[in-house]
Amino acid sequence: MSGAAAGGSLRDAPAWGRLQAHFAEVRKRTLRELFDADSERGERLVADGAGLFLDFSKNRITDETLLLLGELARERGVEERREAMFRGEHINVSEDRAVLHVALRMPRERSLIVDGTDVVKEVHGTLDRMAAFAERVRGGEWRGHTGKAIRNVVNIGIGGSDLGPVMAYEALRHYSRREMTFRFVSNVDGTDFVECTRDLDPQETLFIISSKTFTTLETMTNAHSARDWALAGLGGEEEAVAKHFVAVSTNAEEVSKFGIDTDNMFGFWEWVGGRYSMDSAIGLSTMLAIGPAHFGELLAGFHAMDEHFQEADSGANLPLIMGLLSVWYGDFFGAETCGVFPYDQYLHRFPAYLQQLTMESNGKHVTIAGEHVDYDTGAIFWGEPGTNGQHSFYQLIHQGTRLIPADFIGFAHSLNELGDHHDKLMSNVFAQGEALAFGKTAEQVREEGTPEAVVPHRVMEGNRPSNTILAERLDPRTLGALVALYEHSVFTQGAVWGIDSFDQWGVELGKELAKAIIPELESKQEPRLRHDSSTNALIRRYRNMRSRTSS
Repeated sequence: MSGAAAGGSLRDAPAWGRLQAHFAEVRKRTLRELFDADSERGERLVADGAGLFLDFSKNRITDETLLLLGELARERGVEERREAMFRGEHINVSEDRAVLHVALRMPRERSLIVDGTDVVKEVHGTLDRMAAFAERVRGGEWRGHTGKAIRNVVNIGIGGSDLGPVMAYEALRHYSRREMTFRFVSNVDGTDFVECTRDLDPQETLFIISSKTFTTLETMTNAHSARDWALAGLGGEEEAVAKHFVAVSTNAEEVSKFGIDTDNMFGFWEWVGGRYSMDSAIGLSTMLAIGPAHFGELLAGFHAMDEHFQEADSGANLPLIMGLLSVWYGDFFGAETCGVFPYDQYLHRFPAYLQQLTMESNGKHVTIAGEHVDYDTGAIFWGEPGTNGQHSFYQLIHQGTRLIPADFIGFAHSLNELGDHHDKLMSNVFAQGEALAFGKTAEQVREEGTPEAVVPHRVMEGNRPSNTILAERLDPRTLGALVALYEHSVFTQGAVWGIDSFDQWGVELGKELAKAIIPELESKQEPRLRHDSSTNALIRRYRNMRSRTSS
């Protein structure tokens, strides 16, 4: 096997066969039995790294499971592929690109030559320009067209150009400049833009247009609406655009044509995938909100987890452990989803961010060699902050028929200490993990005096797996480490499955078809439709509904 990918089918790996035989035994054992047989299990199956503590003892595994999963990782070349990524090799094979989000957070004194260029030097050059710009805006030196300081920042992007920035802003709102307003527009639905700008003053508003190519349909549709909105409130003078718009892009020609001064264009590189870009120039809105110093702490947290992933032994390597457990549940237990439940309201957008990171990365049905897989890849990720979810979907996790591995994320200290709120919040983290693992037996239910007819309804079988992740508090460094933890867990899964976790061709087909349908919807004449009968009929019905409304 090479650093780029493990050779052969996953099912041909010797460890895979041993895991299948092992699974036949482990599936019969309960977490109650495993804990009863090992009084130190809760202290032993834990790991620390980059400021995060992982308790993975409540998983349906034994020491042998961990050994066999480690063997599978070695046989599938996870370590070699990891080192190839950090060296800047083109491990994104379908696009022939390096995968170097890890370079975005390397310290200034480091050097990494990729394709003849020191990418770390380029990264810090961009970070320095971002910091200088952010300080001008935050300090009031940057003025709008009418001389007013900027009080509102609106980030316009979609996908990785939106999900990362909005998640980071919400997660780090405690550290943000509170006298400034930050908004995010992504949906091409006009309602998103209208509601975002309804109460803003164009004279005090700065738009960040985030699109690498400056041609993304949704982003540029919203960008042009923003331009019209701003000019309408600024006297219609074209030169006003340069004072109220900046770009995160690499297309200088289109940026200039839009009216943005290319001195205020912040670029990033083809080796940065959108879902891995929140710590690149795509994070400009984050830097404006929390300041360059805190943004530097965010990068330091990312880098600390990068180093942990590279250097920690397999038995103590947080991303490796979590990635291999995901393979274990998906390919052996048949688990189709994974729940992520952060017990901190600031992380309420974290599950949505993880949906793109995980499912766009590993939602693949062919291997790097182009062969169709005959095993499951890419679980469905979802979640909601605690304790809200406990009063809705937790019922299914506890007593439903589906196995749903869960990650609970909690913090020792709240950023908003209020009476005994935080102890009550964290009591639920520990209680839910315990309840899922051990449940409640029929005997326990009867001992509570429950009528016999009701006993089956109150039994909780338990044996539902979970991880618990703890940190001191949610600060920029911790957020960076937490995001990188999941990035490298996703990497581990993809390496084991032998898929390319860094392309996203499935996203493109819908875009291409939409572009073909737009003129058919807008045509004044009845268009000649060449779609399937359902799509043709839907287009005709939509056109008829629109024409009746406008007539």
